[in-house]
Amino acid sequence: MSEARIEVFKKMLDADPANTTVRFGLANELLKLERFAEASTELQTYLGQANDQGNAYGKLGQALERLGKFDEAKLAYQQGIEAANRHGHPGMAQEFQMALDDLP
Repeated sequence: MSEARIEVFKKMLDADPANTTVRFGLANELLKLERFAEASTELQTYLGQANDQGNAYGKLGQALERLGKFDEAKLAYQQGIEAANRHGHPGMAQEFQMALDDLP
């Protein structure tokens, strides 16, 4: 099911590469399948296009953690904290701070 959804998202992005909602959806489907390298690429592209409120930074941090890229994960979580605070999401910022504190 998820593989089929990924193909649908990719076709939609081929038609409209600037569609941030579709790109975020694709990244989420890739995360579900534990395709962390692809998910992190899509999330980084998404973050370059969208004014994210923090959620995508957290997902990127998780993907990078799973890839063993801890320094990059730390940066993602720090950026997520800043975005969450900017958009009035202190609970999300605290969650990212806990994840950041747990990194080696």
